[in-house]
Amino acid sequence: MNPVYKRLAPYFIIAVVGALIGGGLVLGYGGQYLAGSAPARQAAPSPLAASRAYAQLSEARNTAVVRAAQAVGPAVVGIVNKAYARDNFNRRVVIDQGAGSGVIFDANGLIVTNNHVVENAQELAVSLADGRTFTGRVLGTDPYTDLAVVKVDAAGLPAAVLGDSDSLVVGEPAIAIGNPLGMEFQGSVTVGVISALNRSIDIGERRFKLIQTDAAINPGNSGGALVNADGVVVGINSAKISVPGVEGIGLSIPVNTVRPIIQSILEKGRVVRAYLGVGIIDRNMAARYGYELKTDKGVYVARIVPGGPADQAGLHEGDIILKIAGAETNSAADLRAALDAQAVGSRVEVIAVRKGQTLSFTPVVEEMPRQ
Repeated sequence: MNPVYKRLAPYFIIAVVGALIGGGLVLGYGGQYLAGSAPARQAAPSPLAASRAYAQLSEARNTAVVRAAQAVGPAVVGIVNKAYARDNFNRRVVIDQGAGSGVIFDANGLIVTNNHVVENAQELAVSLADGRTFTGRVLGTDPYTDLAVVKVDAAGLPAAVLGDSDSLVVGEPAIAIGNPLGMEFQGSVTVGVISALNRSIDIGERRFKLIQTDAAINPGNSGGALVNADGVVVGINSAKISVPGVEGIGLSIPVNTVRPIIQSILEKGRVVRAYLGVGIIDRNMAARYGYELKTDKGVYVARIVPGGPADQAGLHEGDIILKIAGAETNSAADLRAALDAQAVGSRVEVIAVRKGQTLSFTPVVEEMPRQ
């Protein structure tokens, strides 16, 4: 070997060994970065971890509102009120008069809705949440409570459970389901709370006991469901019985008021109410028509129906009725509410004033004549 190479050989060996060691270190650290395990970079989640994260997300969605909407939503239908008209060529065409909502309460096609949703309808189109459409027919209506029952020829339909509106408490969740502003918004869900119970609103000669909620109820929601957090129907929403220009006040007919109306319509095709056979004027009516009542309490008997219960019991025109069945009667709504609480055929005490003398009468109330 050349003496020069002999002297340099140890240095070449050291250089080669150093290169091998350095390369190994570089490859080691480089492998870590290539594998994505650097401290500054998060490891990609495994399929098991992703599945667990999705399960947690699903649990977060499993709320009382979601469960209530899933339970009742399929039972809420859209109702389109149709009528016949003539076009410019004198052809008969079908036009939409309005749209509302309804709630299936029996799987054999029985639906409760508002009377004003089906009023004057010549044809009804009932749209289910699953996309099916049926022709509906009205079994009976009750304009006094703004309720009606509609039937479609179908079986096995999703039916909502009617709950107990008397058990409601102020502040509990309230969920409104319906079709606000028409069928384009079918199945809309709005959420609020029960704001008040037994709200009394006088409309004409009727007094309505209603549930107040701040869940949004708009035209088209009429006849839809008010649902509690247990997923049962506690009221039938009504956009007609509302306060114009006021936000955050939705009103619903309590289901405990709805239930006997439904039952009476199914059994008799109408709602049977007690009838006294008097025409009365209260202070509001007197002020409206220019009369002057010389009494601060009671209602003035302006007319007695010949042969009616009041006539047979001895009441006269000009009497002032103060109480019916122990309830003070100072308005037409008071009188109607007192009679609604009486069973047809029952005897009821009426306290009246005649020429300064307080008298008691006990007429037997009859069934209100059909209009």
